[in-house]
Amino acid sequence: MRYIDYVQLNPFQKFGHNFVQFFKKLPGNLARFFKFVGLAIVNFFVGIGKGFANYGIRFVKGGVGVKISYVIFGVGNMVKGQIVKGLLFFLSEVAYICYMIFFGINYISKFGTLGDKLMTTEIDADGFPVTVEGDNSMLILLYSVLTIVLTVIVFAIYIANTKSAYKAYEMKKNGKALPKFIEEIKQFADEKFHVSLMSLPCILIGCFTILPLIFMILIAFTNYDSAHQVPKHLFTWVGLQNFADLVNIADGAQKGVTFVGLTQWTIIWAIFATFSNYVLGMVLALMINKKGIKLKALWRTLFVVVIAVPQFVSLLLMSQMLATNGAVNILLSNIAGQEIAFDFLGKSPLIAKITVIVVNMWIGIPYTILITSGILMNIPADLYESATIDGAGPVRSFISITLPYMLFVTTPYLITTFIGNINNFNVIFLLTGGGPSNPDYYNAGHTDILVTWLFNLTMSKNDYSLAAAIGILVFIVCATLSLITFNLTKSAKDEEAFS
Repeated sequence: MRYIDYVQLNPFQKFGHNFVQFFKKLPGNLARFFKFVGLAIVNFFVGIGKGFANYGIRFVKGGVGVKISYVIFGVGNMVKGQIVKGLLFFLSEVAYICYMIFFGINYISKFGTLGDKLMTTEIDADGFPVTVEGDNSMLILLYSVLTIVLTVIVFAIYIANTKSAYKAYEMKKNGKALPKFIEEIKQFADEKFHVSLMSLPCILIGCFTILPLIFMILIAFTNYDSAHQVPKHLFTWVGLQNFADLVNIADGAQKGVTFVGLTQWTIIWAIFATFSNYVLGMVLALMINKKGIKLKALWRTLFVVVIAVPQFVSLLLMSQMLATNGAVNILLSNIAGQEIAFDFLGKSPLIAKITVIVVNMWIGIPYTILITSGILMNIPADLYESATIDGAGPVRSFISITLPYMLFVTTPYLITTFIGNINNFNVIFLLTGGGPSNPDYYNAGHTDILVTWLFNLTMSKNDYSLAAAIGILVFIVCATLSLITFNLTKSAKDEEAFS
């Protein structure tokens, strides 16, 4: 379609055209996305190949000290006079060897089986039962992950050691003075100051984010559930069995039916929760910012008060108000002159889902109002004046000026809000607790979303392996949707459009 034809369409036709074009372009965009991922993987392995090539070149061209450094850390630096630096490399190797001999090797050797010796009870010489400790699959997996990560870190130190030894060799060979240790330390307060600033955060992220993340990913490939609780029982590797259970809906397989059903509801919930708040919040912001509206600061303050109240307090209060004996039913009973006990949250799945979406508007719309109010104030007034001169009414000005500008600026916010609603634990858990119950589901109710199902599996069912598999699938879907959607938006393609 030509541009001149497109601009002559009415808003509904434009929406239909863009909707169709989105799905027409989706296969090509997906292909480009996976092509990008493939190229990134290829470049990664090419980089590894170059690294090994340089590793061999340093060994061949380096002196005796460099060659010894390939076995004993730090020798290449020490023979060239960099004693402290060489000793640090050497001590890191010694510490790693000691760790492996006295601790790490015991766990990493059992990593393939996650243990094979069960806890037993034996009778001692005096006839009393004595518990004989066996293997602990949880500790084996945890410390094996720690050992693997430490091995990777020491390997990086090893490569740095060979590079440093070769650099010292080259500098000596060319008659250059080697920097003293104190001079290299001072660099971390000058040109390498960024390293000093980022080291502690990176270490903390590694300890409290990366390590637990690797551990939980590996749990998804085991059978760690209520029947395999440590230390009395062992769990072992099951490969992709947990993922197969989630996608298997043949013969009414309960886990697969639950996963498919909750995935559909999660997506529906995320769409309504995101766009209802966005559209209604934008409408209210337009009303508040409209010329002639008095007490604008008061209206904004009232909505800020809603944000100031902790979300869980608002949700618990709404849950009490919407109960069968809550304030809403009492008010309806007084108005109708007879007792009304309408169950908003616990009987009808459809009514419970609608109630959850409506209550979410109460706590979500104020955020949109604040965000969009600031953006609306920054739209140039000249655009509206020009549109008025050309005969455009309020609706045309909104569609042609306000909405495109808002979408351009807030698209990243929309994406993050949508992903946040996929993982919106508080609203579902505190309002309905996942109810009403569904006997066809595996430990889940009608209003449960994937993240609340994951919580139920871990807290009440102890099915940690299945919960970990769900978490991985949710992450893959969210990451893919975020990357593809953002890269398709005008915000990413044309950053200067509204500058």
